[in-house]
Amino acid sequence: MGRLKFPKRYLIVILTFISTCVCYVERVGFSIAYTVAADAVGVNQSSKGTILSTFYYGYACSQVPGGWAAQKLGGRRVLLLSFVLWSLTCALFPLDPNHVVPIVMARLLVGVAQGFIFPSIHTVLAQWVPPHERSRSVSLTTSGMYLGAAAGMLLLPSLVKYRGPQSVFLAEATLGAMWSLLWLKYASDPPRAEYPKATASGFGESLLPMRGSQKVKVENGGSSAKTSKIPWKRILISLPVWAIVVNNFTFHYALYVLMNWLPTYFELGLRLSLQDMGSSKMLPYLNMFIFSNIGGVVADHLITKRILSVTKTRKFLNTVGFVVASLALMALPMFRTSGGAVFCSSLALGFLALGRAGFAVNHMDVAPRYAGIVMGVSNTAGTLAGIIGVDLTGKLLEAAQTANSDLSGAESWRLVFFIPGMLCIISSFVFLLFSTGERIFD
Repeated sequence: MGRLKFPKRYLIVILTFISTCVCYVERVGFSIAYTVAADAVGVNQSSKGTILSTFYYGYACSQVPGGWAAQKLGGRRVLLLSFVLWSLTCALFPLDPNHVVPIVMARLLVGVAQGFIFPSIHTVLAQWVPPHERSRSVSLTTSGMYLGAAAGMLLLPSLVKYRGPQSVFLAEATLGAMWSLLWLKYASDPPRAEYPKATASGFGESLLPMRGSQKVKVENGGSSAKTSKIPWKRILISLPVWAIVVNNFTFHYALYVLMNWLPTYFELGLRLSLQDMGSSKMLPYLNMFIFSNIGGVVADHLITKRILSVTKTRKFLNTVGFVVASLALMALPMFRTSGGAVFCSSLALGFLALGRAGFAVNHMDVAPRYAGIVMGVSNTAGTLAGIIGVDLTGKLLEAAQTANSDLSGAESWRLVFFIPGMLCIISSFVFLLFSTGERIFD
């Protein structure tokens, strides 16, 4: 009996899943380690917000260059270089809250390096994964972000407690180095002859409904792609594209505010110790991991079984996800116990992840040939949300601390969570009004 062969593309998908997991261990790890170190020397909340948001400046700057580099040099190589760069930065980074410049430079460099990761991953997946497997592959890969955040919240506070904040960066650098070795050993460029249909169809190409009854047909070994200029103007003035951009901004505003400030909320808002909370503190991100994959499976089921059209499926999941998340975010400061806060934050992040089956896949519906371009534009908006949201939250908390003498009262946090809650409601209406599941760019 012959040995069952494990397809190479599955290994590539698993490795990209692990890569996003490791990246988010790093992001959560910095917020935990820096919060502990900064609080120990009395850094104010506004200054903490500025430092926590520095990463996103570098991250925003490298989104488009990352896509260009992956296209020119190959996603496999750029992804490896990115990991090596941010891992080395973490290994050599001295955490001293009293010396701001080295921290800012290190976070900018890590942000720039990690900004190359997702464009590279999408380039790799476009090369390796045939069209009918891409939705699940992308969903699994991106869900690694949430599993990484959950693992970071579970394990790193104990590491900080027993080994100190600096140990977090050495642990993250070790994880990055281990993944780099695995990628170097097992990753390769795909043989073009092995996937003629995938190669011919290009990134995100699929038989989706098109306006004007247009259709795309790809034969074995053939190519439907025509050489044409990127329709930048049409993309930038397209209302369905802006619906994606607005929802991406809102999703990342809520995610980055919770990711960076949830440890502070538990520590100062509820007077809880992260170390003593046990596994409960990882539940919000574990919920995101679960709901992200549920959203992908439900969306594929509704579409392939023709229960709902692509447009209605995207709008339904996006609306349900964002409206429930909005209610949970606004209710969060009302719960003054560990269980209540974990429940609300888990509900908010879980349903935000469910909503990704709406807006986050929609760029492949409306512009399969230019999916990378639309994704780059919307990801840049999402990164700007990190800069604005994380920094603004620090300033709001500083003002609240001045007015209320501390941050233990619900009123100190109400506006922090009300803003992303309202953004979720506004964004869901924008998506209902302007989004489409039809293909609008040839």
